[in-house]
Amino acid sequence: MSPADPRAYDLEALRERVLPETGGAVDESIPQLADADPDLCGIAVVLDDGTVRASAQADVAFGVQSAVKPFLFALALLDTDGEALDRIGIEPTGEAFDAIKLESHTGRPPNPMVNAGALLTAALVDGDDPDARTERIVRGLSAFAGRDLEIDDEVARSEHLLGDRNHALAHLMRAEGTLEVGADDAVAVYARACAVLVDAQTLAVMGATLALGGVNPVTGERVVPTRVARDVVSVMATCGVYDGSGRWMRAVGVPAKSSVSGAIVLSVPGLLGAAVVSPPLDEQGTSVRGRVVSERLSADLGLHVFGFPAGG
Repeated sequence: MSPADPRAYDLEALRERVLPETGGAVDESIPQLADADPDLCGIAVVLDDGTVRASAQADVAFGVQSAVKPFLFALALLDTDGEALDRIGIEPTGEAFDAIKLESHTGRPPNPMVNAGALLTAALVDGDDPDARTERIVRGLSAFAGRDLEIDDEVARSEHLLGDRNHALAHLMRAEGTLEVGADDAVAVYARACAVLVDAQTLAVMGATLALGGVNPVTGERVVPTRVARDVVSVMATCGVYDGSGRWMRAVGVPAKSSVSGAIVLSVPGLLGAAVVSPPLDEQGTSVRGRVVSERLSADLGLHVFGFPAGG
């Protein structure tokens, strides 16, 4: 069967199809996540010509949380002229996203998609102090999104105050000589990055910008060089769904990044970006409905990067 045309694909029908799925549970690490609506489900797809297609609830705002990590990595690569690749590993860990673990022989974070790596990438962007780095991150994320983004200050405050494991990781990296800014500085900046407000449509534009070699298809702006986009999408493919990344690539076959907010951002190289948000999570911290949506989109639109022609 030939793949469906993404310009005519019925995202609302897909949404209605997955709404009866009631598995998983919302994250409770901070009060704002614990209060998330478990019935929220929004889907968006952004094509290479800038066309934005969306279901109901794709315009509902939420904190980006871990879905920010690919974009922090991109900004760190850009601002350090690629030096971030020497400061952070790029290998999958097979462990939880907040595991208190660094590479044993280098003291580096294992990859930029786990919390240790994201703490370091947020510390590597340009800026002489936390406020300057935060401003740089928000400006960079806004370029990926094609619109001005804002921080939810209450979410940022909760992330900072309740992020004990992030504080532990930052202090460990300081002890190893990996992190050059203060531990509290690093956690504060990362907390603000996680608290940037997006919606599924915005996140899909951001995913499409990576998928299309660093050019935002809506604004036409080149946000990062092609080399940076390639490196980021490559690491999304191997590490973006944490210890479930191998299973994800087998079943979905699309580079992606999951998030405890229930968001998933997908980047199909050369074709499109997509995003889904639905707060209930599985044991790996991936949206239950989001996984089903991603599998269906991949199958129906022929997006699996390792797919073969029917009957081949």
